[in-house]
This record gives sequence, C-alpha cells and structure tokens, in this order.
Amino acid sequence: MSTSLSSHSTPRVAGESPIAEPVGAKSPGAVDSPAEKGLASKTAAGSTARKASKLRPDDGRLARGRRSRARIREAAKSLFRERGFDGATLRAIAERAGMGASSIYRHVQSKEELLIDELSEMQEEAWTRFRALDDRDRPTADRLREFFDVQHDLLVADRDLTTIALRATTKTEARVAKRVLQLYDRTIGLLMEILQRGRIKRDLAKDVDVLETARVLFHVTHGARIPWANGMVSDDALRDSVHQAVDLLFRGVSADSRQV
Repeated sequence: MSTSLSSHSTPRVAGESPIAEPVGAKSPGAVDSPAEKGLASKTAAGSTARKASKLRPDDGRLARGRRSRARIREAAKSLFRERGFDGATLRAIAERAGMGASSIYRHVQSKEELLIDELSEMQEEAWTRFRALDDRDRPTADRLREFFDVQHDLLVADRDLTTIALRATTKTEARVAKRVLQLYDRTIGLLMEILQRGRIKRDLAKDVDVLETARVLFHVTHGARIPWANGMVSDDALRDSVHQAVDLLFRGVSADSRQV
C-alpha cells in the first residue's frame, strides 16, 4: 500500500529520532507571507524611530546659548546706561540677565567684549543705512562723506555707549583686541569698496593704492573722534572735521597736486 506524504512532512531515516524544529522556523526556500513582511517592516521602523528620538545632535545647547547671550547683551546695555561702564559689573549683568554670577563666564569673558558686540552691530547698521541711500554714480568723495555722516549719526545717537566703546578698544585682553582688529578691518574693507568704485569711474588717480587710501581714511576719522569723546569738540565740529579729512585727501597737500 502506498503512503502519500504531505508537502509539509519531513522523511526520516529508520531508527533516527525526530528533530524538533524551533517555533516559527521556516523550511529552506520558504517565502515570507505579506503579513509577515509587514510585521517585520513595522518592527524595524519602530526600532529606528526609538533610536532617532534619543538622538539630539547638540541637545539644544546651541539654541539656549544664543538666547542666553542675547539676554546678557540686553542686560549689559541697560546697566551701562543706568550705572555707567565702571558701575556695571559682570555680576550685576548676570543678575539682570537672570543667571548665576559664574554662569555668565560661559558666554562672555569681559565687559569690554560686550561693548565690542554693540560696536559691531552699530557698524553693520551704518553700512545698511548707507546702502539704502547710496547712489553708486555719485562722485566718490560725496559717497565717502555720506557714509561717514550715517556712521556719525549712529555714534552721536548713543554717545555714552560710543565713548565707552572707544575707551574699551584700548584694552589689551586678547579676545577683545582680536575683535577690535576685525572691526577695523571690516570698516577699511567697506571704505575700499567705495574707493574701488571710484577707481572704475576714474575719480581716483591710476596709481592710487585703494587699500592704503582706505586705511588713511579710517585712521583719520577714528582719531577725530577721540577729542569728541572727551568733550573737547561738538558733534557738528566732529562732522566737519571728518568732511575736511575727505576733502584734504582728495585735493592733496603738495604745491603741485591737482584735483583728481
């Protein structure tokens, strides 16, 4: 009598004990059902989602750091105006910003550094305002005077902070000194951009060094602000001094110089 074997039975050799298959094990060549594939996919997706939920690249520290520094800057500006630079200690700034006295050092190293931040923002605002008013086809000397006028208006509008900032730039702390040099270079670069346009329009002599001219303009105007900051000259006198420096540079001082 013949015996038929089902497709799921496994033949055994005589005398051999049966081998129990693990629960859920598949026969060689077996194919997962759609339901099994879906379950495996969901399991893998769930595992990936759980891992992703635990991964936070910076744990929010960068965002919190920016918010903390913004609070510190606002606190510093208000205290500088209320108490003056000398009367506004870092401890008081930290308290006004809502943080511990030691915590502030994770964000800033000195009061001078905070002032440099404000000076940098003022510089950027001056350039933005100048751009809004600028006509690149105007004579170069007029464009330079316009830029210095915009800068002057911002400095005068915040005289106390400007005076403190000018004094702070003489400090020798490494971080502050580096920031000051960066600001100087940035201003010189802006002046170079105006002068370069003047060279293209032939407002400048062909052999003029644009970089050196920008440096001279910067140092002359920066130096003119020192007596103003010490109350020795008025706001209008400072503006006139800067205009005269621009005119003098373009006219020249030698007997055989000619208007360019």
